[in-house]
This record gives sequence, C-alpha cells and structure tokens, in this order.
Amino acid sequence: MALRDQLRVLVVDDMATSRGLITQALDALGIANVATASDGPSALTSMATRPVHLVISDYNMPEMDGLRLLQAIRANPATQKTGFLLITGRADPSVIDQGRGLGMNNYLKKPFTPDDIKAAIEAVFGRL
Repeated sequence: MALRDQLRVLVVDDMATSRGLITQALDALGIANVATASDGPSALTSMATRPVHLVISDYNMPEMDGLRLLQAIRANPATQKTGFLLITGRADPSVIDQGRGLGMNNYLKKPFTPDDIKAAIEAVFGRL
C-alpha cells in the first residue's frame, strides 16, 4: 500500500478558502484521508480523538497561531511525534527559526502549488 493511501492529514487554517485549496492539492496527490480544523484549539481536540500523521497549519491564525499549535502538539506525549508543516504568507526567518526550534518538520511559503506541497511532505515522510 502506498504511503499516500495510509497518510492521515489534518489541515488547520482559519480561512475556509485556504483549507479548500490545501485539501484540493492533497486530493490531487492522492491523499484522501484528510480532516480540517478552523483553529488551533479545535485541531488539538480533533487530534485527541482522531490521531494523524501530519498537521499542515497556517501560521497566522487568531487565538492560537501555528507556532503555538506546534508547541502544544510537541508538549503532548500522544502527539509529539506528529509531522508538522507550517504554511506562511511571509517566510520571516525568525518565524522559521522559531518553528525549527519547536520541532517543525518543514514549511511552505504562500502562494504554493500542489508540487510544492508534495515536495514538502516528501521531505518529511519520503516518497509518496
């Protein structure tokens, strides 16, 4: 069974349009096991009941930004090994460095293509 058939992904973004674009790109890659959340707290709730292999999260979200979500994921023994891909509109080096320090696996700068998402995921998990 191919990795893309087994991979469970959670897409976290406060913008419905962005969530849709990311899930469409994942679908185009053959990754069908995708859940979504509109903010960090609901992502954490979802992960507690439905574990995933990879979280793809926007950086700029109200209440809990992507780095705070990453920090919460890494602090929980049940989720600390989950892959984490940060998506940001501005790849500010300080944000990227902070993310790496917290255990971020990879990041993508907006705008991105399905090929960009594929390359970012494959850098973490290997060939899809």
